Amino acid sequence: MSTPDWRRQFAEQARSERPDLALMCLLLAAEADPELDERAMDWAQIELDRLAGMLPYGLRSGAAWASAVTELLGGRLGFHGTPADYERLSSSLLHEVLRRRRGLPILLSVVWLEVARRAGAPVYGLGLPGHFVVGFGDPEEGVVVDPFAGGASLGTGPAELASGPRTPARTLDIVLRILTNIRAWASTRPEQSGVALWALELSLLLPSHPASLRYERARLLVERGSFREGAAELDAYAEVVSAVDADAAARIRAEAVSARALLN
Repeated sequence: MSTPDWRRQFAEQARSERPDLALMCLLLAAEADPELDERAMDWAQIELDRLAGMLPYGLRSGAAWASAVTELLGGRLGFHGTPADYERLSSSLLHEVLRRRRGLPILLSVVWLEVARRAGAPVYGLGLPGHFVVGFGDPEEGVVVDPFAGGASLGTGPAELASGPRTPARTLDIVLRILTNIRAWASTRPEQSGVALWALELSLLLPSHPASLRYERARLLVERGSFREGAAELDAYAEVVSAVDADAAARIRAEAVSARALLN
């Protein structure tokens, strides 16, 4: 299956009534790994099912579920993160996280979420500034664990947990945050501008995304030598901006002119 087909499926999932988090993570991973075909995606989904089948039945409380999932994933199977994982693109790819049992906080949280959900646990993701964790039970009272630390309990945890409402992260917010992490990884590696580009383009397929991503994509196209396409995108974004900031729109149009000049 070609990349455009993966993107079509990604866009369809993004606009569906109940987007499949695991599937969207695998579809975005296909952009990074050309060997990730349907069989490999099936393996990842089956692996999540298999792990869920290793959990006990009949648990009633959020605390009991948190303990069981953590004992399995963080204890017996050794899923956790290390500082070195921030240096790997594979730490943002679900199939690689399942294989290596290492990853970024948000991808390890996806594993916790998907395994627990399949087993019937009351579970949700929580996005904190610079970190991502998983809660069990009632969001206002449930226990919170840190998959990056192998599932260590946070209790009331960081100030971010104690001071504000625990609003469960929506599936598309999780996906956008994963793509943002990938863009951040690529931004410090000029040779990986292609990774930044596909992460931007997938972000733009989400129904809700920052409008500034269009500008970021246009500038990246120019940086990669696609001067005509980048200039056209800059002009299109300037039209959007002009309604609220005429000066900014003028600056963006000037960038488009400069980009076209590079064609000569």
